[in-house]
Amino acid sequence: MKCAAIVGTGLIGRGWAVVFARAGWAVHLWDHDPKAARLALASVHTSLADLKTAGMLPGGGAQMGDIHLCETLADAVAEAAYIQECGPENAEVKAAMIAEIDAAARLEALIGSSTSTIPGSQFLQAVAGRDRAMVAHPANPPHLMPVVELVPSGWHSSAITQRFSELLQSVGQVPVVVEKEIEGFVMNRLQTAVVNEAVALVARGVISPEGLDAVMKHSLGLRWALMGPFQTMDLNAPSGFYDYASRFGAHYQSMGRG
Repeated sequence: MKCAAIVGTGLIGRGWAVVFARAGWAVHLWDHDPKAARLALASVHTSLADLKTAGMLPGGGAQMGDIHLCETLADAVAEAAYIQECGPENAEVKAAMIAEIDAAARLEALIGSSTSTIPGSQFLQAVAGRDRAMVAHPANPPHLMPVVELVPSGWHSSAITQRFSELLQSVGQVPVVVEKEIEGFVMNRLQTAVVNEAVALVARGVISPEGLDAVMKHSLGLRWALMGPFQTMDLNAPSGFYDYASRFGAHYQSMGRG
């Protein structure tokens, strides 16, 4: 049975544990706070039970992997083929944590970081095994929203990016390669644009918070659950994307300015 280690057992770490356990992997959990780790273990089992009840586990959960708490970080990563760091959103903390993981992990193990905003070059640069450590930013919660943004730094080869992608695909995730490092990556930058405009519209008295939520819930939210903005534009004009851009481009530029 393959083994994954989850280092840090907050909400994201718990979701990653569910991802690997439901795919049949053994999962080793570690957190610097043993009480938090114990609470996380109970939460992961509850999530898996809920998925089983909803019929959302492969084979009805018959092949579900075991989940264990580990006393030390070294114990957690010693047998792992894949390690996901889920520590605080702080470059210095992540650098120290991943360096410790790298020193204790098997040479062939891959190390992903769940950072939400920090480019890998800001905290992986000095890690001895930086070639096998990469930003693997999930949606939250990972077990229900399967996209994972893989963000290679300048030193990563296409082969190592492919290894990450294939491994994550094998456990049911949807890896997408972000081809250029940028703060917040793609998912959070899109979210930031929507949230900033939502707050601005409410602050300017254009609409109430409840009204804005209703607009999103009953229009764009429904559409975006099925297709992205480029596909939407392509389908929203008789001759496709360029037709749409020629019809509405000037209006989008005007709205973008104010």
